[in-house]
Amino acid sequence: MASIVTKGKAMLTSAYKMAFAVAGKVLPADQKLVVFESFLGKQYSCNPRAIYEYLQSHHPEYKMYWSVDKRYTSQFEGAGIPYLKRFSLSWLLKMTRARYWVTNSRLPLWIPKPKHTVYLQTWHGTPLKKLAADMKEVHMPGTTTESYKENFHAESSKWDYLISPNAYSSEIFARAFNVDQSKIIETGYPRNDLLYNGNNRDTIDSLKRKLGIPSEKKVILYAPTWRDDEFYGKGKYKFDIKLDLNQLKQELGDEYVILLRLHYLISENLDLSAYQGFAYNLSSYEDISHLYLISDLLITDYSSVFFDYANLKRPMLFYVYDIENYRDKLRGFYFDFETNAPGSLVKTSDEIIDSIKAIESENTVEMNRFHERFCALEDGQATRRVIEKVFLGRSV
Repeated sequence: MASIVTKGKAMLTSAYKMAFAVAGKVLPADQKLVVFESFLGKQYSCNPRAIYEYLQSHHPEYKMYWSVDKRYTSQFEGAGIPYLKRFSLSWLLKMTRARYWVTNSRLPLWIPKPKHTVYLQTWHGTPLKKLAADMKEVHMPGTTTESYKENFHAESSKWDYLISPNAYSSEIFARAFNVDQSKIIETGYPRNDLLYNGNNRDTIDSLKRKLGIPSEKKVILYAPTWRDDEFYGKGKYKFDIKLDLNQLKQELGDEYVILLRLHYLISENLDLSAYQGFAYNLSSYEDISHLYLISDLLITDYSSVFFDYANLKRPMLFYVYDIENYRDKLRGFYFDFETNAPGSLVKTSDEIIDSIKAIESENTVEMNRFHERFCALEDGQATRRVIEKVFLGRSV
């Protein structure tokens, strides 16, 4: 019986994929239809969100929908955001007729791009760790190094535009993603516009109230990345919190609260009930840019979040307890991270506490140098530049 059900599901899946391919060829394009997706349909966030909201305000003639994993529809329903359940019939009909696809991560490889569709890949970070073709070995489940690279290129070959936040990223993206330089638009990241346009007391206080964060407390944001070799199975990654939250609460709780923001690929739920009033799990919160704005300090590791946070020129610490393994085995870095990180590298909770107690908020020479290299294009106008290039056909 089980084999019959499995075979039936396989036939339906095959028929659906065939229907997508046919519809993309025979259905007429809707020149004002745009479909957005962020982090595999799990969030309303990042560069796609910034582009969506700009079009909504400045070009309401566009018909816009979000592609959403059916497990994550509540946030879209609650906010009244038009959405399509990923892989539903209505999703298929909109995707195949859309003039534009806008996403920040890869779409499933089986999806063929219709000739009338413009695929805008926004990506989601400035690279520190090696990407795609630059990776020597791939340690992710369900793939091999060779097939991972082949599949990545099969997807990136469909991109018509790829947003880059800086010249450093453009050079890496072209090689690692095997994308022609002519497709790369070096505009700065749309998602970072808010860090310039919303960096004021009123916005920060409003966000703190919305999130229930005590206004009198300083805020630490902990935003680590995932580890390729820590997983439950294909596409399901885990993460073991190495921070001693008890110790942090005891030593810093009078002055600080801590927000935990785990990477979208990390699947497990955190139980922070023992740290109520001190630690907040905001991994599923809609937009990390809001968390940047309300944070006085960032703790991360090898995540690209620190390139974005550098726009604020606020203090950062790098909790790199496994740096030797991550650097030498899992990924490798594009530059000398230990020397050039815009903050101290620490390996224990004791070191974190000592560093926070001694931290100074003034901009350092190192921070200003880092900002100049990686954030020079950011000015609060990146979204406008992307819209003018991709949607309006103007040069940037």
